[in-house]
This record gives sequence, structure tokens and C-alpha cells, in this order.
Amino acid sequence: MGTNQTTKETRRASYDAVIPKAKERSRLILETLGSRSMTVSEITDELVKAGRIPYYNRNYVAPRLSELKDMGVVETCGRRRSTHSTATEAVWRRKEVEHDSP
Repeated sequence: MGTNQTTKETRRASYDAVIPKAKERSRLILETLGSRSMTVSEITDELVKAGRIPYYNRNYVAPRLSELKDMGVVETCGRRRSTHSTATEAVWRRKEVEHDSP
């Protein structure tokens, strides 16, 4: 087995190990958002408070929101001050599902 094939298999194994966690986090984020509009900090704070993630780390949430945006599930709808700094951050919400008229 060549080095290139080994590298591909190692990457695939790593990817397969991460995907279930990513899907679980995406589901948690969508549940937390519900019909509200929230920042990454607000979502992360709620997940910590609910005991769903061990400590405040926006990297539990931000990458999943980007993926959900790429999939067309969420969108940004403004900016507001972070709950953890003086900076502003994007406000996220679920996208409205468009239904085709008969």
C-alpha cells in the first residue's frame, strides 16, 4: 500500500469519526435556535447552561453554523454585540422554507 493510499485512508477514518459529532452538534444548534435569532455566543452559552457542551468554546458552534448556511438551512439576519466581548457578531436564524404553490 502506497503512502498516498495510506494518507487517504487515514483522512477518511478521521472524517468518519468527526461526522457523527458534527451532525449531533448541528441538530443541537437547530434545536437551540428554534424560531429565535441568536449569535454564536448566545447559542454557545445556552448549550453550556443546558450541559450539552462542556465549556464555552465558540468553535463548537461556529463551524456548524457555516455548514448549515452552506446547506441553505440557516442565514444571517443582522449583527449584535457578543455576550463575551465588545465586538459585534452575526445573528443567525433558520431560513424560511419556501413552499411551491400548486
